Amino acid sequence: MFRTLLVCLSAALALGACAPEPPAGPTVLAASSMQEALEGIARDWEAEGQAAPVLSFGATSAIARQIESGAPADIVVTADREWMDWLEERDLLAGEPRAFASNTLVVVAPADPAGVVPVPMSLREFAQDPDGGRIALAETGSVPAGRYARAALQSMGLWDVLEPRVVPAESVRAALAFVERGEVPLGIVYATDAQASDGVRVIERVDPSLHPRILYYRAQVAASRDNEAQAFADYLVSDAARRRVASYGFGSP
Repeated sequence: MFRTLLVCLSAALALGACAPEPPAGPTVLAASSMQEALEGIARDWEAEGQAAPVLSFGATSAIARQIESGAPADIVVTADREWMDWLEERDLLAGEPRAFASNTLVVVAPADPAGVVPVPMSLREFAQDPDGGRIALAETGSVPAGRYARAALQSMGLWDVLEPRVVPAESVRAALAFVERGEVPLGIVYATDAQASDGVRVIERVDPSLHPRILYYRAQVAASRDNEAQAFADYLVSDAARRRVASYGFGSP
C-alpha cells in the first residue's frame, strides 16, 4: 500500500511539474508613479478572464529609451506627452496615444523627521534658509516629474535659488525614497506617490497652474506581437479603468 501511495504521489508531482503555466498577457512598460494603479487595473482585467499583463515600471525617459533599444513591449504608459511624441517621431508607436489619467504635485517631508534638519513650513521658507538642507526632485532634464517640479519652481521665482540644492533622482519614486529615508528635509513628488507612502507627509500642495498639466498617456508599441495588446490598451481608457485609477488618487484626463 505504501508503495502504491508513493507511486501515486510521484505521478501527481510529475503531472504538476508538467502543467503548463498560465499564458502571459501583453507586456506593459509604464511610468513608476502608475505602479499601484496599473497593478489594480491588471487585477481587474485578469478577473474578467483575460491573461494577466506583464508590468514593468521605471522613469518615463528610461522606458522610452528601452523601447527605442528594442526592449520587448506591447504597451507604453508615460507621465507626459513629450516622451510619447519622442517615440512617435521614431515610428515606434502604433496608433494615437490617448490620455487616461491626471495628477498633481505636492511638497513632502519625512513622516518622522528625527535625524534631519528641521522641516520648513513651506517651499518659500525653505528657499529663504540657505542652511535648510537639500530638496529631492526627479531628474529635471528628462524625467517628467522633475520637469513639472522645475517649471513650478520657476513660476514661483524659486528655481535659481534652489537649483544648487537639488538632489536629482532617477525617477519620482527615487525622489520619494530620499525623503522617506530622511536624507533630505523636502521633496517634490506626485500627489499619488505621497498618498501611497507611509514614510512622508504633505506640507504643501503645488498650484497646478504653475506647471504644465500632468497627464498620463498610453499607446501600443509598433513592434507588439501580442494579440491582446490592443484590447488592453482600449481597456486602459475605459470607464472601469478610470474608476480604478481614481481610487488611487489620480484625476480624469
